[in-house]
Amino acid sequence: MGDLRYADAGVDIDAGNRAVDLIRRAVTSTHTAAVLGGIGAFSGLFELDVSRWKRPVLVSSTDSVGTKVKVAIATNRHRGIGIDLLNHCVNDILCCGAEPLFFLDYYATGKLAPEHLAEVVDGVASACRDAGCALVGGETAEMPGVYALGDYDIAGFIVGAVERDQIVDGSRVQAGDVLLGMPSSGLHTNGYSLVRHIVLERELDWNAPLSGTDAPLADLLLEPHRCYLHAINELRASVDVHAMAHITGGGLIENVPRVLPPGLSAIIHRSSWTVPPLFSAIERAGGVMSEEMWRTFNMGVGMVVAVPRDQADAVSSAAGIVVWRIGEVVESAGGERVTLG
Repeated sequence: MGDLRYADAGVDIDAGNRAVDLIRRAVTSTHTAAVLGGIGAFSGLFELDVSRWKRPVLVSSTDSVGTKVKVAIATNRHRGIGIDLLNHCVNDILCCGAEPLFFLDYYATGKLAPEHLAEVVDGVASACRDAGCALVGGETAEMPGVYALGDYDIAGFIVGAVERDQIVDGSRVQAGDVLLGMPSSGLHTNGYSLVRHIVLERELDWNAPLSGTDAPLADLLLEPHRCYLHAINELRASVDVHAMAHITGGGLIENVPRVLPPGLSAIIHRSSWTVPPLFSAIERAGGVMSEEMWRTFNMGVGMVVAVPRDQADAVSSAAGIVVWRIGEVVESAGGERVTLG
């Protein structure tokens, strides 16, 4: 009989078991009475409270944090990645008017470091608690040969619900609606491949500030993705929200048109907010064309909301987040769906 073990091929079952023990408390801290069963089952069970819903529609989304993980790996700071993951997914389903119900994550790596995984999951769990979302399961995959040693990737899967007659789908957007913008907390989870390219090409230091900024580059880049759940809920309680656009990859130019009906376009006034210094610093350091910046990054606006013109003046903040009046919806005869003025 041979003595070859799975660990000899690069997969450590004992490390996997230790990782589960490390994350158990964080995961269960997100559970409510709606979660049936516990960590370690083959699937997660969530009992929808039918007494509080009339015609619930389930809303789902999946995403990752992209190459932002490479910045976390380079600086050995992983907790914020978990926050990024949950908040990105919450914001996506929020654009339909949904509230988050439960979440699952997938963590894959070349060689499992239980402490790194625990740090990421602690971030996921913290964001779940803030959003009232249960972390009901996940998967950890150790795949030597697929991922380089030290590398990992993470993805998330969210399910939420919205009443059928309260779905926000952009169909009620009309010419004259005002576009309100909510500030991002930084790059959120997009544009990191370009930033990493600049860092490598210019031999920049993660721990030093870029010219024009006042904090180490890594601190600014790893600032967690902002969650807009509470701000949007407060906003919807006072004004009629016609559409919401989460500003992710493609920036304002690509994401705002996703919620505009045919025949309409948006005019966005760039002077209506101050672009955070980080974006200008990246543009200068990399010699990036201005139009490329606006097609790659959120440029300081993480969520855009369309509301009737006669209600827009009443909004200046929501749940402690400032709200800017950044543009309007106009009739379009074709051509550009977004004009940056």
